[in-house]
Amino acid sequence: MKFHDLPRLFQVALCLAGLFIVTAEASAAPRNVIFILTDDQRYDEMGFLNPILQTPHIDAMAAEGVHFRNAFVTTSLCSPSRASILTGQYMHNHGVVDNNSGVSSGARFFPEYLQEQGYQTAFFGKWHMGEAGSSHGELDRPQPGFDHWLSFAGQGHYYPVKRNGKVNTFNINGERVPQTGYITDELTDYTIDWLQRLRDDDKPFFVYLSHKAVHADFKPPRRYENLYAEAEIPVPASQADTEENYRGKPMWVKNQRNSWHGVDFPYHSTLDVQEYKRQYHRALTAVDDSIGRIQDWLEGNDLADDTIVILMGDNGFMFGEHGLIDKRNAYEESMRVPMLMRYPGIDEPGRTVDRIVAGIDIGPTVLDIAGVDTMPPQFEGASMLPLAQGKSLPDWRDDLLYEYYWEFNYPMTPTTFALRTERFKLIQYHGVWDIEELYDLENDPREMNNLIEDPQFLDVRVRMREELFKRLANNDRAHVIPYTEKWGPGAHSRNREGSPAAPFPPDWLKTPEDDGLRDFMVPDRKRLQQRKAKEKQPPDQ
Repeated sequence: MKFHDLPRLFQVALCLAGLFIVTAEASAAPRNVIFILTDDQRYDEMGFLNPILQTPHIDAMAAEGVHFRNAFVTTSLCSPSRASILTGQYMHNHGVVDNNSGVSSGARFFPEYLQEQGYQTAFFGKWHMGEAGSSHGELDRPQPGFDHWLSFAGQGHYYPVKRNGKVNTFNINGERVPQTGYITDELTDYTIDWLQRLRDDDKPFFVYLSHKAVHADFKPPRRYENLYAEAEIPVPASQADTEENYRGKPMWVKNQRNSWHGVDFPYHSTLDVQEYKRQYHRALTAVDDSIGRIQDWLEGNDLADDTIVILMGDNGFMFGEHGLIDKRNAYEESMRVPMLMRYPGIDEPGRTVDRIVAGIDIGPTVLDIAGVDTMPPQFEGASMLPLAQGKSLPDWRDDLLYEYYWEFNYPMTPTTFALRTERFKLIQYHGVWDIEELYDLENDPREMNNLIEDPQFLDVRVRMREELFKRLANNDRAHVIPYTEKWGPGAHSRNREGSPAAPFPPDWLKTPEDDGLRDFMVPDRKRLQQRKAKEKQPPDQ
């Protein structure tokens, strides 16, 4: 029987059924994803949380999409954090333990799985896996998982001309191309150009836009050199060097305020920390411009409804809290980051998610968006997509592990382990003679009242110590740093009438005007080569 011989109502029913099948298939089609990673952007550096800032496009992402209010990194340092995002693993499993070490040869990045799903992938910006290698231009080469590649050595530069007068270059698919403009704008130009001209229209796409901004030393575009000039940049209450502020704090925190990462000697200079934050705001506003340009392009090319945009920071940043600057430690301003998702068709625009999410969740989330049903076993995170959709997940994590390993080039911050729950945070330090920290974040969000010796919280202390130690075991059930579980404070007492603490060595004591304050950045191997070269030179006649 032919279709036109069927009864009219049956014909209509078949047409409607066919329409439903086509619509269902279309709605199930993989969505495009743009992942935007900012550098050193802390959780409250967005206009809707900080009225000083002008970030209308970031604010629009929150108003029209989802704000993950409790988002964290598992290590507050560039390379380990980025490795965790790409592998979905904690640092003690992926092995990128600092900015000096590179990623292991056996690592798999989540965009590789996207390629297997038929996605076209592109990377633009800061890679920074291993400072030692990237400073020689070795680790800006194309990496697995990306069909199109643009990166640069090390941290990159805000402006094309370096301090030595040489022009910074990009590695574009293995070819060296000079940087010509302000880094945030130029990375956005390249991203839009790829979307416009170079991608395959028949494939879903994944873009990883990894900004250099807002990494220190903050330099804004010239159009924003005077932005926020009249704004008052508040000084954190905990910045003051007072007995009250340091009561219950570890000794290393007090000592660090007079160091490279402290307010009394920031980066071995007389830098005004609050003025520095003004520059940070200016550079961040340029990132907001970038987000707006990308969203405008999506809307102008009828792709806004087919593309999910995710914004995240690679770690936070301290601007005087507890007398500290920069990152690495486990305080909220250091480990807590922005996490926004613009989700087309969301049933509740402006949704706020309070559950704990992290960088290790990015890979599973993107693969979930791409329609992957079974996640690779390497992932230690989970998809945030159901949370973004407003679903209740009873089995979602209630806590998160944080780890940071001591770096020889920045020895003022000790190896740090922390467990952060929705209410409490336990912080332990390894290899130093110091105390732990325990904070009730619900009643003490600024982490000022250390409860580690409070008998009322003995049960919390015991439970969190045990859980923290358990979490630090790697996939082979071994502790990367071999040590036994901490079950008490240790023998930390001193004789009140005995000898005082040893002073710092006299040759460590400097002024901002002294020479050689950045000599620690020069490897001793290079000094040795320079000395040998000088010894080979013939004596002056």
